[in-house]
Amino acid sequence: MKKRLHAIIQGRVQRVGFRNFVEEIASQLEVTGWVRNLYSGEVEVVAEGEETQLIPFLAHISQGQPPAHVIDVKIEWEFATGEFSSFDIRTTWVSD
Repeated sequence: MKKRLHAIIQGRVQRVGFRNFVEEIASQLEVTGWVRNLYSGEVEVVAEGEETQLIPFLAHISQGQPPAHVIDVKIEWEFATGEFSSFDIRTTWVSD
């Protein structure tokens, strides 16, 4: 059964290639969705896939890749909508 992961990543995750890293991991694990920077300095990720794909995806993005440094990841599990056909990098967004 497919699920949706909504994550907010905190730390040194902007201007260090983190979104490209997340996109690469999503491609390797065949996860769909998107990643974007927030003006707050955090990175937001929405990803859909099987739990067997999303658990390792979450593990990778929670660890990051140098020079990124992840401090905290806030996650919510939701129902998958099936709205994504790929994984994309989106433009920066002002959070609420």
